[in-house]
Amino acid sequence: MTHAPLSSLTATVASLTAVREIGRVTAVEGMQIHARGLRGRAHVGDLVTLQRSDGSRLSGEILQLRGDDVSFLPDGSIDGVAIEDPVFLGGPPTIYPSPQWIGRILDASGQPLDGAPIGRGVHAVPLKAPPPPAHKRRPLGPRMETGVPVFNTMLPIVKGQRIGLFAGSGVGKSSLLGRLAKNMTADVVVIALVGERGRELRDFVEDVLGHEGLKRSVVIAATSDQSPIQRRRCLWAAMATAEYFRDLGNHVLFLADSVTRFAEAHREVAVAGGELPSLRGYPPSTAHLIMSLCERAGPGTAEQGDITAVLSVLVAGSDMDEPIADILRGVLDGHVVLDRHIAERGRFPAVDLLRSVSRSLPNAASHTENQTIREIRRLLGAYEQSETMVRAGLYSEGSDPYLDAAISAWPQLDAFLGDSTTLPTKTCFSKLDLILRRSGATNAAPAI
Repeated sequence: MTHAPLSSLTATVASLTAVREIGRVTAVEGMQIHARGLRGRAHVGDLVTLQRSDGSRLSGEILQLRGDDVSFLPDGSIDGVAIEDPVFLGGPPTIYPSPQWIGRILDASGQPLDGAPIGRGVHAVPLKAPPPPAHKRRPLGPRMETGVPVFNTMLPIVKGQRIGLFAGSGVGKSSLLGRLAKNMTADVVVIALVGERGRELRDFVEDVLGHEGLKRSVVIAATSDQSPIQRRRCLWAAMATAEYFRDLGNHVLFLADSVTRFAEAHREVAVAGGELPSLRGYPPSTAHLIMSLCERAGPGTAEQGDITAVLSVLVAGSDMDEPIADILRGVLDGHVVLDRHIAERGRFPAVDLLRSVSRSLPNAASHTENQTIREIRRLLGAYEQSETMVRAGLYSEGSDPYLDAAISAWPQLDAFLGDSTTLPTKTCFSKLDLILRRSGATNAAPAI
């Protein structure tokens, strides 16, 4: 007989208190609600619950303190709110993760979305925890099997690494995340779906992730119709869950889709709280918010496991210099660009290899493998520089032996980068070496 339900019940009872702090609504301005009576006990970021006269409840998060008044942003409609409605103080946001969460779909508060009951863990975990001490963190670990040939070779991911997937909408980002969730080496997978459409949540879980992927995963979601508070909290809750499993000694794969929607939700909350947008529409606190979130992932200390993170970024119009993309490129250990033009001609994953970088290289590969990677990049670069001329028929074969090799290798390399077969790293490099030999690139020197 398991003791988990009893432990969960005991923890729930222990968290109950006989006294509740209560304030009263004094004003409603725009989307903010003001209350009085919580001075000295309320803190910025605390949760509150308002009870309407009809008995319905509305939760929110405190954004401002001003004298005797507190101002909070509700996470639902303010219809029916009246002066003197009671406001109950709930304290800072926490969740209670548990091993029972594996295989489940939850919201940002840790409540089940899949229709089945779930017990909460024994200990509360804060949503915004500090990262492990920098001087105690282990270095990045060994290269991981991903199940995707391009990541097994040209863009390796090592244990504890943090990479970004930069893509516009509809270029296969979610499918790639699902493929990594199913095939990448990890003990537990934590997936944050921020601002997704409700229909896409089910599609991702059933069709993209599948039963096998869900068996080792925790999915935490906040759909696009939910309040910015819930959408922002979703990514924090997912990271806190990943930290819980990391502290148990597990290697955790953390997948987030997407950091851009997280930043957009923060913008709504911050502007409602009085912060002025200045970073191309984003408030100044956005940069610190994103960087502090990313720092929580990565290698743990000697007593902990690791969190390997893959964070997706929506880039409108392929603008890699927009604020969120620019912030993340500077804090991550690599970035992978998914290109719409590549997706439109039917190659998935639509990775633009020449614009993508893994900062785990050259340490993640052997000397021979690094030579292969460099040669492949040279070939692709030579072909890209001359592609327009080649397609227009302006190039004569034999004019440049190295470009001849690049033209010969390009169809095979393009097929390799879009290979959907789950292959081990050794086999992937053997295929690349074979492509190089067939193209004659090893016998031709690149033009200087």
